[in-house]
Amino acid sequence: MENKGTVCLSFDFDAMSLWMSRGLFTPTPISRGEFGVVAVPRILYLLEERGIKSTWFIPGHTIETYRSVCEEIVAAGHEVALHTYNHTNMDKLTEQEEAEMFRRSYDLVANLTGIQPKGFRGPGFDQSPRTIDFMTNLGLLYDSSQMGHDYALYYCRQGDVIYPNDPPQLGPNSTIVEMPISWSLDDYPHFEYFRTQSIVMPGLREVDSVFKNWTADLEYMIRDFEDGVCTITFHPQVIGRGHRLLGLERWLDQLADMGLTFERMDIVAEAFAGGREFGIYQPKGKGREARD
Repeated sequence: MENKGTVCLSFDFDAMSLWMSRGLFTPTPISRGEFGVVAVPRILYLLEERGIKSTWFIPGHTIETYRSVCEEIVAAGHEVALHTYNHTNMDKLTEQEEAEMFRRSYDLVANLTGIQPKGFRGPGFDQSPRTIDFMTNLGLLYDSSQMGHDYALYYCRQGDVIYPNDPPQLGPNSTIVEMPISWSLDDYPHFEYFRTQSIVMPGLREVDSVFKNWTADLEYMIRDFEDGVCTITFHPQVIGRGHRLLGLERWLDQLADMGLTFERMDIVAEAFAGGREFGIYQPKGKGREARD
């Protein structure tokens, strides 16, 4: 079957660090994170059954806390990339703290996998104005925190200055490849219930309705883009619930039937850096077909 495009499945294995970064240290929120550890073998089995390789963004805290589970991810042939040490948002770090965070998490991932890490994703898809500089200095290849496209890769700019009341001063392109994401293509806001005294995130959406939206995004990519790439974000503690895993199984089989292929993010980023252009806009909608 002809390849109609590429889907990159990514998993943010935050475990308890997700809740700790929100200042929640009591047993119940910690146990919500621990469920992610329960879910990892289920996800690995699901992917192995379908011959799918994926990318896992793992905080250093998770590696140190659940080393053997992380080793299972590596042994299954999946990529492991950086996700800070303890899931702290980048804008809360000083320059020195960010530098130390990158070095510590880089060393932990390299020690786990035995190879140089290639990618990074900021917690909450966040970055500081310094983040691209740190990634460049570490020799990383790609980032997956920005939302400037949906089906095409691009190079991150370096040194932007954003003014509140004047046009921005945009910096030059860096060597860091961006593999863009979107909150709409993330399982967490759709499925996970969370509340504080000031906010309520209802979550708990019906599974197939969420996957139906994602399928429509991919149908549009297939129709109007050549060699498109779409990155989907999952969290083991979210997608690992039984009804959601069943929905994921159905969805992955549907995408395979649509002619889409699955690939690790480092492989796609390396191809882009080597000159392959992804996500070329060539609209073939009904209006274009009628004019042609």
